[in-house]
Amino acid sequence: MSNNLQDINYKHEEVESKWQKFWVENQSFKAENLYSGGKQSYYVLDMFPYPSGAGLHVGHPLGYIASDIVARYKRHCGFNVLHPMGYDSFGLPAEQYAIQTGQHPSKTTEENIARYREQLDKIGFSFDWSREVRTSDPEYYQWTQWIFLQLFNAWYNPAKNKAEHIQTLVSLFEANGSANLNLEVIEPFSAEQWKNFTEKQQQDILMSFRLAYLSEAYVNWCPALGTVLANDEVVGGLSERGGHPVERKKMKQWSMRITAYAERLLHDLEGLDWSQNIKEIQRNWIGKSEGTSIRFSLINSEAEKTIVDEVEVFTTRPDTLFGVSYITLAPEHDLALQLTTPEQKSQVEAYIEYAKNRSERDRQSEVKKITGVFTGAYAIHPFSGEKIPVWVGEYVLAGYGTGAVMAVPAHDERDFAFAKYFGLSIKQVVEAPDGWDIGNLPWCEKNGKVFNSDFLNGLEVKDAISRMIETVEVRSLGKGKTNYRLRDAVFGRQRYWGEPIPIYYKDEIAYAIEEKHLPLILPEVDKFLPTESGEPPLGRADKWNYTPEKGVVANGEGYPVELTTMPGWSGSSWYFFRYMDAQNTAAFAGKQALDYWKHVDFYVGGAEHATGHLLYARFWTKFLYDMDFVKTNEPFRKMLNQGMILGESAFVLNMDGANKLVSKYQATNMKVHRMRVDLAVIDDAHNELAIEKFRNHPLYQDYKDYEFISEPNGKFIVEREVEKMSKSKYNVVNPDDIAHEYGADTLRMYEMFLGPIEDAKPWSTKGIEGVYKFLKKLWRLFYNEQGMFHISDDAPNEKELKTLHKTIKKVTSDIESLSFNTSVSAFMICVNELQEQKCNKRQILEPLLILLSPFAPHIAEELWEQMGHKGGLSKINWPEFKEAYLTESSISYPVSVNGKTRAQITVSATAAKDEVEKLVLADETVQKWMEGKPVKKFIFVPGKIVNVVV
Repeated sequence: MSNNLQDINYKHEEVESKWQKFWVENQSFKAENLYSGGKQSYYVLDMFPYPSGAGLHVGHPLGYIASDIVARYKRHCGFNVLHPMGYDSFGLPAEQYAIQTGQHPSKTTEENIARYREQLDKIGFSFDWSREVRTSDPEYYQWTQWIFLQLFNAWYNPAKNKAEHIQTLVSLFEANGSANLNLEVIEPFSAEQWKNFTEKQQQDILMSFRLAYLSEAYVNWCPALGTVLANDEVVGGLSERGGHPVERKKMKQWSMRITAYAERLLHDLEGLDWSQNIKEIQRNWIGKSEGTSIRFSLINSEAEKTIVDEVEVFTTRPDTLFGVSYITLAPEHDLALQLTTPEQKSQVEAYIEYAKNRSERDRQSEVKKITGVFTGAYAIHPFSGEKIPVWVGEYVLAGYGTGAVMAVPAHDERDFAFAKYFGLSIKQVVEAPDGWDIGNLPWCEKNGKVFNSDFLNGLEVKDAISRMIETVEVRSLGKGKTNYRLRDAVFGRQRYWGEPIPIYYKDEIAYAIEEKHLPLILPEVDKFLPTESGEPPLGRADKWNYTPEKGVVANGEGYPVELTTMPGWSGSSWYFFRYMDAQNTAAFAGKQALDYWKHVDFYVGGAEHATGHLLYARFWTKFLYDMDFVKTNEPFRKMLNQGMILGESAFVLNMDGANKLVSKYQATNMKVHRMRVDLAVIDDAHNELAIEKFRNHPLYQDYKDYEFISEPNGKFIVEREVEKMSKSKYNVVNPDDIAHEYGADTLRMYEMFLGPIEDAKPWSTKGIEGVYKFLKKLWRLFYNEQGMFHISDDAPNEKELKTLHKTIKKVTSDIESLSFNTSVSAFMICVNELQEQKCNKRQILEPLLILLSPFAPHIAEELWEQMGHKGGLSKINWPEFKEAYLTESSISYPVSVNGKTRAQITVSATAAKDEVEKLVLADETVQKWMEGKPVKKFIFVPGKIVNVVV
């Protein structure tokens, strides 16, 4: 380092480029699998990104910075830290782009990944890139396919409350048939019958139990995208991607039996260090409810007496059975059309057509929208014999319970609204409090006495529920059971860019492709669209890489392969295990690696994944645990959900019918509409439109000749609005630009400084200058006025030690509690105090650099090296906090004489009352104000006051 005065300036680009290169060349953050002991493991993980073409904006790194701080801190604390990164690289956006351009999705995905990697490296994350995974890499999805096959070849044994290989179920069938297995989904059969079934019959029965299974199911079908969508991919009846209409369609589909794990998914939430909000979202999604099933006989019309069928309902309020005034079927229910009378047929068919184009989410959430249609059929009340009308209503969902509900409008809000709207009867059977008007408001609480209910009269609700369940079971009308709102997860997608499902078909039976033939590689196709005959895009493939028992699997020869691909969530449901042993070619991860890392200790990602990703990942982990492939039944022990960084959009006003753009305050009495403008043409410091930049920007060539109506002072002030940061809103801030102008360390610290990590906050560059100045101020602590690097080996004084150790205490506590914003404040206070103290002492500044390195690693590494150290500081021990340095050795007291402050005296912090009294009374100023009078009383409160009463 030269002694030139200008070297005192902090050149962030040089420093950051140097250390980013150093970390790569020295593999500074490579984690070792220390099977033989030594360091304790600690696994820090980010929800891995989908590499979109837009690249990163400043909102994306927020969680990555937080996790990186924790990872770096844990390394300093002596842990062997695994902090990997990869890409969720299968997905619909790349496929849609491929359809539009003809370019293979792998090419755009590769380009997008390269862009992401470049941006991530510039921010200085301590990722172990040697373990990078990509879900679209055959070496990775080979193991996604392998896990699918394990699920296909497994069933959930309710007797043992765990998954087992499907062969154990076959053995039970061979020994005793279905006897004693309590399996409701099949007709009972004997061992002899099982042996005499055809292979097709046996496989159909087993398909009813496999955890990955093929069945007919209602799905969200998007004709425009030509694929099935998950519930969380449908918003307001439209596809989240592209905004295309989505309809409910019954089709043969692969699904995952996640419902088998519903109770465990619910119960095991209790032991997780997650926010209560995320836990509650999962609880609601799983939706446990206890009650009973009840069967109602059905007749075709009120005049008809012949029972034609029966419908089973599930209710959590069997105490209200005598208050049932109608039955409602889901539009998808098999009986909906079967029961409908000829007079009602056209209405019911039209209603079912309407409902199938509505997403389940919308049907559940739009509680004020009341729709339904009468079938013309009736149910017979199982106790009173009363005839009850049967309706079809979209508020009932086919997948929840039995797809049919007994409606008790006096004691259920949704039933009440439906009954009022259609003029149906309302029968009260539970006493409401005095003054409660059942005619205007249902009594829904589970308390009160039951009346108008035959043998339940006089019982409290709780007792009536138990009595009714018991009676229903005795009379063989149904039985007590637990239901869950959670549905089995639809797994197949009619898309190209996803993992091929490793199944082939022989004699209409689905068979697993042998594991030795994996991966089943995604084949080449001429187009990424469905075939002319309606098959998914894989139907276009001429050749596959797999040969089953005979022939090559291809269209028209050999055995046909499954043509749907896996959903986007499949690869992200187990990727955290692959990171533990990413180069393993013999297994999805080695046993030793899985035993060593166990689970993710700290997981960071957005709350938008509270249901889909987290539930599926937990489900797959529990399955792998059941099958003894992993040693943990929960993947993520502690989780942080970072808030969103919002963009601050800019608007100008465009005068209707005139080629004029109007400034914010000039629009009075003018007919104008707001027009978004790109932040690139805004002078942020003054909130002005940079008119020449606007004229020359490629987006605004059509406005070149417009007149700009400014303020009277010549300024063109724009309107601002805080909203989600998005490329479409022109409010995206590129982190590359911030890193170039202010440095990655400034970006890292500023994002943490914006506020609590969990909160949403608007991005503004107004405060970033202050963080940048702080880093330059820190840099100058290490230089003298002549610009020479200058560090003293002198022993620090009490003030300097106090400044250091209160910072150690604060920053350590903040990182442990994830309060990163207050750490930044603590650093600023520390540097200001050290600057005032003119402190350049090694024993103070070296620990300070270690404290700072998780937040601003580049500048910390550079100054550490300049202090004479080699090899980087990423694994140097974290500074030890010593309470003694925060304990005051002396205390200064204001001394009062007769209640008025007259003097100041400093004494030892441990001085006793007698010693303090002696020193106070000997003080000349105190003697003066005592005026020779004797002391009546000496008041001493340690650490607070001294008062002499004369």
